[in-house]
Amino acid sequence: MSPEHLPTWTLFPFAGLVLSMALLPMLVPHAWEKRWFQALVVLAFSTPVVGFFLAHGEGAHVVHAATNYAAFIATLAALFVTAGGIYAHGDLEATPRNNVALLLVGSVLASIIGTTGASMLVLRPFLRTNQQRKHTAHLVPFLILAVANAGGLLTPLGDPPLLVGFIAGVPFFWTLRLFPVWLLYVTSFAVTLYVVDRRAYARESAEALARDRREKKPLEIKGIRNVALLLAVVPAALLPAGFRELTLLAIALVSYFSAGRELHALNDFSLAPILEVGLLFAGLFACLLPIELGLAARAHELPLQRSWQLFWVSGGLSSVLDNAPTYAALFALGRGLSQGQTDLVAGVAPLMLAAVSVGSVVMGATTYIGNGPNLMVKAIAERSGYSLPGFFRYAAFAFTMMLPAHLVMTAAFLLLER
Repeated sequence: MSPEHLPTWTLFPFAGLVLSMALLPMLVPHAWEKRWFQALVVLAFSTPVVGFFLAHGEGAHVVHAATNYAAFIATLAALFVTAGGIYAHGDLEATPRNNVALLLVGSVLASIIGTTGASMLVLRPFLRTNQQRKHTAHLVPFLILAVANAGGLLTPLGDPPLLVGFIAGVPFFWTLRLFPVWLLYVTSFAVTLYVVDRRAYARESAEALARDRREKKPLEIKGIRNVALLLAVVPAALLPAGFRELTLLAIALVSYFSAGRELHALNDFSLAPILEVGLLFAGLFACLLPIELGLAARAHELPLQRSWQLFWVSGGLSSVLDNAPTYAALFALGRGLSQGQTDLVAGVAPLMLAAVSVGSVVMGATTYIGNGPNLMVKAIAERSGYSLPGFFRYAAFAFTMMLPAHLVMTAAFLLLER
């Protein structure tokens, strides 16, 4: 079947499922917590799409989507489970310099073990380090910006959108070319945190600072075996299809059963988040079929034709919707816009691919719901007694902190596209 002849209605289930993922947890939170309810939502949107393709003899597209889904969820599961078996603890002196150092370490780790794994690993030492201080409302929001989002820009393991790109054919190490962008955002966050935290530190009482120095404890890592398993995810992700998924599943199983209950308890580890992701993304990969085919075919009919536009649209949507399906849709659009050009990366012009990648990953930090780790970090920090800004106040803070780098990126895309 030609993509031009896909019925228009086949494009709607993807939008419906993405909106359901964004709105239902707020509108019907108790129902959304039930796995059967999530399954009903997924089936309601994905069944018509899958049924349409099968009925028209296009089962090969369904098999292709299922293969991509298996690679995606196996990689995420391996990262999630192995990171859950590593526990970092300690209490450093809560100086601005040490806070910036933890932020930078987390930003580097985010591209190696994923934004979720890095956030969970760095967050607890970060919170303990600053628990004796009073003026700390700014600290966790900066960690969300850098570690839970922008830090994951360098590899497909860093953030789910880039993993979607890798599975779609983007070379594993291509995203290392985004290092100048990573450096721009992470450096701007680190410098701003240092300036803001110095002012906050100067307002702390002598008693609080003395207590902070008395209660110092060196950083320690438990679960060293899982560190090795976590590092094994990178070469495993480069294996041929089939071997890749089996190896990643084996890594996850070995990590899960060897970590022990103590480490999982210390990390508040549960399989529930990855099971939810697995269920929801099964529906998303199914609903993406007509989106990928339709957007690629009709790309030149849309008002989005430039890299800087893709940067802002992918970022804007990632701010309020899940950034992985946003990336997938804009990736398909970029592939359609790039037809006839040379030196493409997985069928997409490099500048357009960079725009979609940066926008989807970095602007997921704009709101608490823009990226999964954001809410996890917020919930853990609040349980630990930290006060965080409300939804709109955080969004205003995040947008303001990122805007200078966003403007630099916009100017860069305009200049490079001439």
